[in-house]
Amino acid sequence: MMKEWATVVSWQDGVASLRCETQAGCSSCHSRSGCGARVLNELGPQTEHNLQVNISERLEPGQKVELGIPEGSLLRSAFLVYMTPLFGVILGGGLLQALLKADVYAVVGAVLGGGLGFLLAKALAAKVDGQSGYQPVVLQVGLPPNAFRYSTESEPNLPSSY
Repeated sequence: MMKEWATVVSWQDGVASLRCETQAGCSSCHSRSGCGARVLNELGPQTEHNLQVNISERLEPGQKVELGIPEGSLLRSAFLVYMTPLFGVILGGGLLQALLKADVYAVVGAVLGGGLGFLLAKALAAKVDGQSGYQPVVLQVGLPPNAFRYSTESEPNLPSSY
């Protein structure tokens, strides 16, 4: 199960709005300055993701929850999103190259095949969108942000006898 911590933005009627911030790399080593994964994460425009999860337990804004999603559904989603357009590019380009014997038609076929592959991936993603195996689940709920109280005063509050 893939796990990630998220922050509660709001909770209403059993639905929690959550914010997940993307990690700068995999966080498994100390070579962040030379890590290719960190550079790729910074190229993307979105540094946080907002999502909604059903949970009956009342949550407060600022509270942390741990989300999980099965690896199998994550891998199937990645395969669908990345490989379907790629197969379309290869098949479209190869088919028009074989039929019309010109490189320009191979490029046109690749563009058309990639576009059709993208549309197919979009349609298949909409089909699996509501399935429970593809939805994140709440694994743990952290304490609310106001659960701890502490005092910075070192002396106890005693009545003054002056």
